Amino acid sequence: MNTLYNILEALLPFSFIQFDFMKNALLAVLLVTPLFGMLGTMAVNNKMAFFSDALGHSAMTGIALGVMLGAGDPIICMLAFGVLFGLGIRKVKSSTKASADTVISVFSSAAMALGIVILSKNGGFSKYSSYLIGDILTVSPSYIKVLAAVLAVSYVVWYFIYNRLMLLSINPSLSASRGINNALTENIFVVIVAVAVMLSIRQIGMLTINSLLILPAASARNIARDSKQYHILSTVIAMLCGVFGLIISFYADTAAGATMVLLAAAVYFATYFVSKN
Repeated sequence: MNTLYNILEALLPFSFIQFDFMKNALLAVLLVTPLFGMLGTMAVNNKMAFFSDALGHSAMTGIALGVMLGAGDPIICMLAFGVLFGLGIRKVKSSTKASADTVISVFSSAAMALGIVILSKNGGFSKYSSYLIGDILTVSPSYIKVLAAVLAVSYVVWYFIYNRLMLLSINPSLSASRGINNALTENIFVVIVAVAVMLSIRQIGMLTINSLLILPAASARNIARDSKQYHILSTVIAMLCGVFGLIISFYADTAAGATMVLLAAAVYFATYFVSKN
């Protein structure tokens, strides 16, 4: 990590980079935002914005399960529950006549309420309220290594399933006729999104994490002329909003996650008006 710290100090001769917690936060942003920018493109294409929001809400129950099982760090329980929760939504959504929004709303509401009920027993919810807002300034070097590993694996998996996902999003029947296992492809995508969301909850916050996933992709879609440009722009917008949001939050003394999202929202409106002209 010292080598990375030295590189950051050489490239960024600003006062905020003198602090190790800001170095760690910046490295985390540079790892998380490209992943969110990439996944957000397919989430927007497949109209899954509400789905990723439900995953964020389900983290509350994952934390509650970790507390009930006596886990010192609830991240493993959050990951496991998030993956099962996402797969459960996809399974029910594909096997019922109810609309996707209805199914997702039922799962999201139940998971959020269950988590709050368990954690609020005997007045203990305040200890976990920080997960609602998040604090990327508390990220540790060991956690950064985990994020790096997740990013690398996600990009490899994305390379192999992207074309299948794209065809599936355009025409599921055609996708199936080409021999693509639609259910398996969707499940893989759901697992990647669930892992990315759950690993970032503590840093970004439950209330804002979905916005960071969707807004860069939505902004890129406003101005992109083709699929390649769409993905590149989404990734670049996510990274820029993450980095500048972190820096602004440091000097303005505001919540980093919310500041990133606010900046991403500003970019969305800017691209929206540009696309209309």
